[in-house]
Amino acid sequence: MERLPGFRDFYPEPLPHQDVWSADARQYIFAKWRTAARCYGFREYDGPPLEPLELFTTKSGDEIVGQLYNFKDKGDREIALRPEMTPSLARMVAAHARNYRKPIKWFAIPQLFRYERQQKGRLREHFQFNADIIGETDPAADAELIALLIDTLRMFGLTAADFVIHLSSRNAWQDYFSARCHDHTKSYEFFQIVDKLEREDLAQSDEKLKALGFSLADVNRFIEAGEPTLELRAILENLAARGLADFVKVDYHVIRGLAYYTGPVFEAFDRKGEFRAIAGGGRYDNLVKLISGGKVDLPALGFGFGDVVLLELLKARGLLPNFDSPVEVFVLIEDEALRADSLKLVQALRAAGLAVEYPLTRTKPDKQFKRAQELKARHAVKVEADSQLRIRSLETRQETVALLAEAAIHLKG
Repeated sequence: MERLPGFRDFYPEPLPHQDVWSADARQYIFAKWRTAARCYGFREYDGPPLEPLELFTTKSGDEIVGQLYNFKDKGDREIALRPEMTPSLARMVAAHARNYRKPIKWFAIPQLFRYERQQKGRLREHFQFNADIIGETDPAADAELIALLIDTLRMFGLTAADFVIHLSSRNAWQDYFSARCHDHTKSYEFFQIVDKLEREDLAQSDEKLKALGFSLADVNRFIEAGEPTLELRAILENLAARGLADFVKVDYHVIRGLAYYTGPVFEAFDRKGEFRAIAGGGRYDNLVKLISGGKVDLPALGFGFGDVVLLELLKARGLLPNFDSPVEVFVLIEDEALRADSLKLVQALRAAGLAVEYPLTRTKPDKQFKRAQELKARHAVKVEADSQLRIRSLETRQETVALLAEAAIHLKG
């Protein structure tokens, strides 16, 4: 029986082969994400992996259905596995906006699902660090969010030589469009063309732009000039004051294809250009109002930061730590008459917060010691008949003797 295409098995280290993913690496990433978010005062939330299909079509239109795992449940409801977290967040905030002081700063680590073609850095499921600020219009909130993204990447050992945040603005592009075209029904098509400029044939892009009354050369001049708007300038100055100027640059190639972005947008890329975008986000001031049917109107911004590309990047840069066994103490039971006393010791050490292993059944002493070495335990401990404890460091091979009652203090020290 094989797993479904585009999904992953997560095994503890050491991994049996290269076709599986590390559960230890996943937990390492989750821990860094949570640490970074809490340093910035974000609170964790979560929502259901199944949502009404309408939640996602309201945000992204009916065309998103082709990318979803969707079906009718036994109650004949149209539902879908969540492809993203932001609509769920907007629904949750709209339901209880009055109960939280603004701005709301929340984060989540959901597993997301999309039925789409697999490619490098993109699977049919992934875990994602979502961080959002709701209820604040000032560009200081945008700077705060980008700073969180930068510091999260830095927590993994990445530097300004490894990644850069490309900062852009939907307002800048809207002003560009409005100055050259008064038919706003063409704006979405225009933004889609610009969003794909670096991925499509230039001649084809030029032809599409001309059909809308634009020039590729003029579009490229606007991009290359990279003149920051007032809101972008405020964000850049805020980040510079934090000492983070080297991590961000204005790049109007970034436009973010999703129609709901309303202001500054950004994407994180590795400097060498070996991978797809590491993370992306921006301001979406209309989404809460849209999801609530106009009942709640709150500005919002956020980013999504997936685990798949991040893992590839950390592996390529040699920044993943060695995930050794967590066992700190292995309790040897060479005399079965002392098993009860040994189990009492195991329980006491675990209650003191130590990771402890021991032989579940009668086992030869040499096999016990070999197991302790396989688990890379720091200490091998044996209860002796006189209620004393013999402790052997498996690193230095030195032995010490301690009283059984002082075992936890001695080992933790």
